Amino acid sequence: MLFIGGLGRNGSTLVNRVLGQTPGVVAVGELVFLWERGLVQGERCGCGRPFRKCPFWSEVGERAFGGWDRLDVASIRRLQHAVDRNRYIPLMRWPWLSSRYRRRLGRYASVLRRVYEAIAATSGAELIADSSKHASTAALLSRVPGVEATVVQLVRDPHGVAWSWSKRVPRPEATTGSSEMARLGPVRVALRWQACNLLLGFLRSRGPSVLRYEDFADRPAHAARRLLAGAGMPGPFLPQFVGERTVKLATDHTVAGNPLRFATGELEIRADEEWRVSMPRRRRMLVTAAAFPTSIRYRYP
Repeated sequence: MLFIGGLGRNGSTLVNRVLGQTPGVVAVGELVFLWERGLVQGERCGCGRPFRKCPFWSEVGERAFGGWDRLDVASIRRLQHAVDRNRYIPLMRWPWLSSRYRRRLGRYASVLRRVYEAIAATSGAELIADSSKHASTAALLSRVPGVEATVVQLVRDPHGVAWSWSKRVPRPEATTGSSEMARLGPVRVALRWQACNLLLGFLRSRGPSVLRYEDFADRPAHAARRLLAGAGMPGPFLPQFVGERTVKLATDHTVAGNPLRFATGELEIRADEEWRVSMPRRRRMLVTAAAFPTSIRYRYP
């Protein structure tokens, strides 16, 4: 597995989709939302179909559990909530500290193993690209039997992240009425950005690499090769690049992410830096103060 970590609106959907066009790689989007948005809410897969009507995910459910209908999804959601939280990262590292948590961790890790194995079998891919982002999910993967995960910390300028969180963005995946992506204020986003990257920095002692969104947008093919090589696919063939910065996107079966996951055809990759001209000076100063000093660590002056 190649797991993309970081705070939301960091460009992970773009990176995930670019990687997913590589032969031998399958992009699944934010798999952490499989139970809630896929099975409970029935939101649209990246192919445009409601989750339960998607042939790919129907086959995954059949291989993993004999069909999604055989699962007690409410019970699994409760188990996920009791296991996959940032507060439990120390227990993921040292599960012997709590026998109760260790039993829950074992049960949920077993469920995830079946899902990942079914995805690999259904897609025929050598590598699963998951952009779930959550630091706790990244830590959890080390406890899933049979999964060898490479964690990549994707970092974006906190001003760009805060600006993205402030915008009204429709969610085309919703199947019941209109819906928009969540919105947060600049200080709250900057504090979350700092906390998220500090957590992933803690996990990085076990091997994750760091990639800045701006560097990916500047040299996408080079960055994609670097990521795939780090995940055990050295010298990959990247037929999706039809130009230095232009990628051709085919349909992916992604669970969640921003609206880019529904785009197909040629896409010119350029960093979204609208915040530089549109973000009010006062908001920019608030983000600068709230994200300091972690922003300096990742070369955002």
